[in-house]
Amino acid sequence: MSDLLERLRGRGWRMTAQRRVVAEVLDGEHVHLTADEVLARATARLPEISRATVYNTLGELVSLGEVLEVATDGRAKRYDPNAHRPHHHLVCSGCGTIRDVHPTGDPLADLPASEHFGFTVSGVEVTYRGLCPTCAPTP
Repeated sequence: MSDLLERLRGRGWRMTAQRRVVAEVLDGEHVHLTADEVLARATARLPEISRATVYNTLGELVSLGEVLEVATDGRAKRYDPNAHRPHHHLVCSGCGTIRDVHPTGDPLADLPASEHFGFTVSGVEVTYRGLCPTCAPTP
């Protein structure tokens, strides 16, 4: 059973066939699928699943904090099941590929107290941008 499925079962989330398929599609490392990609993969496994069910399930998973919604550069939102391990994202400016990265250190420590402007900072989101090996020009 996937980590996401285990977390959802632990929460007592009602596991219908449709919800299970969506959770299974989202399982894995470096998974950052759009809603349409989730729909296509879910339909391949369960042809009768509807677009509304996939979108509603993704919304529920985000609301539960079990899946992160990642938006980059005006592209379609992507869904990241790696919601319980702090991480940042590396995004290709060419094709939009997203990879999870886990740099060492505390990004909050890099923000000087003078730059807090009275905020109580509760979290940090860092996005690194560049070109993946496929999009980078060859020398």
